Parts: sequence; structure tokens; C-alpha cells
Amino acid sequence: MTNSSAATGVWDTFSQSPLSSKVILFGVMINRLSGFLQIFIVLFLISLGYSHQQTIIALFIYGAGAVVGALIGGSLSERLGTRTASMISMGSTAVLTATLLYMHNFTAILFVVALASLCAQLFRPASSALLSQQTPPERQTMIFAIYRLGLNLGATGAPLIGYALYHWGGESFTWLFWGEAIISGFYALLAMLTLPGKKNNPESASLPTAQRGGYLEVLSDRRFVLFLLATLCHSAVFVQYITTLPMYVEDQKIGLFWYTLAVSINGIIVICLELLITKITQSYARRKVLALGFALIGSGVAFYAMPIGPAALIVGTLIWSVGEIISGPAFFAFPANAGPKHLKAHYLGSFHFMFSMGIAVGPVVGGWLYLQLGTAIWPVISLGSFFAAVVCGYFATENSTHTSQDIPFKDNNVTKASK
Repeated sequence: MTNSSAATGVWDTFSQSPLSSKVILFGVMINRLSGFLQIFIVLFLISLGYSHQQTIIALFIYGAGAVVGALIGGSLSERLGTRTASMISMGSTAVLTATLLYMHNFTAILFVVALASLCAQLFRPASSALLSQQTPPERQTMIFAIYRLGLNLGATGAPLIGYALYHWGGESFTWLFWGEAIISGFYALLAMLTLPGKKNNPESASLPTAQRGGYLEVLSDRRFVLFLLATLCHSAVFVQYITTLPMYVEDQKIGLFWYTLAVSINGIIVICLELLITKITQSYARRKVLALGFALIGSGVAFYAMPIGPAALIVGTLIWSVGEIISGPAFFAFPANAGPKHLKAHYLGSFHFMFSMGIAVGPVVGGWLYLQLGTAIWPVISLGSFFAAVVCGYFATENSTHTSQDIPFKDNNVTKASK
């Protein structure tokens, strides 16, 4: 456990952060709040007369664009700076989303969907990197808890606002997509006016050109590569509650009410309790918090296999929701401080890439396992989160050659306290 000075409050962390950090925290919420394309792309294509098979292709293309965008975003941030990367990301998203309304060729629509999804993700590594750079070490976990609150509030409100715009627009997608375009354009303008431009990094400039690296240098950090593999496995498990679980609930004749209740409970727990729990967990080594949280998530998912009907659904969701609020902020804060400062955005880009990849492949893996194993899928698929818990906990004692604030797989704070 760290010293008590690290136990900073939510309001102190937010109020004492720079204006640009507040803009990022606000921006990530409005980015999610205006994410109508991801939610309504299927209905939009069906309204144009396209088949279910074609909508599935579009969903795959959208997911692939998000995965690639997360990876490109890391390099773009390092090369151009957070302000320029955010302006390109949100400005391009605004133009591309509005353009979709006037496309009539399916291939052209897929191309625009892929670009819009890619551009919408470009700002993630850039914003996370700046947020980490402007936050003291003892407040990293809390600032990312606030970051996650914005994500969750946006994800919760987006379907409601999107449906309202769709309804007010006469059940047309015109207001919907123009609404997303305007909001994205507003954030691009806000980024231009408030976010700092690119600054020369003395640490990076002092390195030989061959050592300034990029993603290849990230891959040479074998401990962090293990963390990335854990991220892939864990996110593939996490996404099952919105992909495989609905099919399981339907087949088990549990009733849609219980599934809706379980998902609602998760949203309420995360939004209402995560910041409060983070006030406690931020005082502990991140590796321990991650290991505990991932183990609880795996346990909750495995609990779905219990033959007790709706109770398994509710109790299992409660267990992994507690794991989510324990591990979530530390999970997002960890890669921001896992490597040398001049590669911060690349470390974050690789993290978002693997997280998005897990979200993309998880439904495929989960669906296949469900067809093969039935109820037994839950203890089997949960092994992904247990693996992540072991990686973050068991291998944490190895030394690291990095000199950043939070050394990967090492309890940096305990080491300092013991000296």
C-alpha cells in the first residue's frame, strides 16, 4: 500500500487539473455521447434496403476501422501532438458521418464507415497520453477513473439521445448523423482553442535516431507484451455480456427482463460507485488491484454456468461488476505509465489496439465456444480474465529497465517506501 498522501479525492483531482485535461475529460464524454453511427449503423443500412448479411459486413468493417484507428492514433499523437491529432480525429469524423447520408453505393458506404470509425478512434491515445502527462503520479488512477466515468455516461446517454433525434427528425437519420457531425466538429474546435500544441521532448531528442523507436520498441518490452496479451484475453471475455450472454439467456428461457435488469445493474454500479471505490484502490499497487479485479470478473462470468436460473445472471453480473470498478481505472492508467515518456502515446496506442481487438474477436470466439460447449462456455471463456489476473499479479516481481513513473509489473510505490 502507498502512503496516505496518494489518497486524493475526486473533486481535488478534477478541479486542480489543467484546463486542457478538463477539456479531454469533457471531450471523451461527448465523443461517446455522440457515437450514434456505431449504435444505429444497422438500422440505417436496413432503412436503405440492404440485407442482414450486408449489415454484418458493415459492422465488421466498423470494428476493423476502430482497431486500426487506435494503433494509428498512437503514432499520430507522437508526431503531431495531442491538439492536431484531436482536431484531425474529430474534424474528419464530423465530415465523414454527415457524408454517409448522401452515399448510395454500398462499397462507398463501407469505405466511409471504415474511415469514420478509424478517425473516431485517433484521439484516444493522444488524449490519454496528455491526461497522463499532466497528472501527478499519485493521481493517475483517479484521473482515469474520471475518464472512465465520462465514457460510461456517454455510452449510457447515446442511445437515448440518438433515439430522440431519430424521432424528432420524423424517423429519419438526417438529424441523427448531422447531430453527431456537429458535436464532433464542436470538439475539434474546442481542441484547437484549448489543447496544447506539440512540444519537443528533450528525452526523445537526446536519444539516437535508431532508439527513438515506436511500436517496434514497445514490442521489445516483453513484460508489456504480456500485459497486451492479457488485455486481449480480458477484453474478449468482458464483451461476452453484450454478445453471447443474450443468446444464452434466450436459449435458457430466462426472460429478457432479467437480462435487462442485469445490464442495468452493471451500469448503475459502475457510474455510481467506481469513483468512490477508486478513492480506496488508488492507494494500492496497480498490479494487485488489476489482479483482484480481473479475478472477480472471471469469477462472475464463470458463475453464469450455475444452474439457478435468473439468480445466476444477477449474482454473476454483480460479481464481475465489482471486479470492473476495482480494476477499470487502474487498467486504463497502467499503460500510460508503463514505458519511457517519449513512447507514452505508442504504449497507449498498443493498449487501445489490443483492447479493441479483443472487443472485435471476442464475439466470434464466444459464439463458437457457445455452439460447441453450451453452458460450459462460461467457466472456459472466463479463463481469459484469470490469465490476465495471473499476468498482472504473478509476474509482477520481475525487474524493469524503464524509468517511468509506474514501472510495469513491479510495485514501484512499495519499493520506494522500503528504502
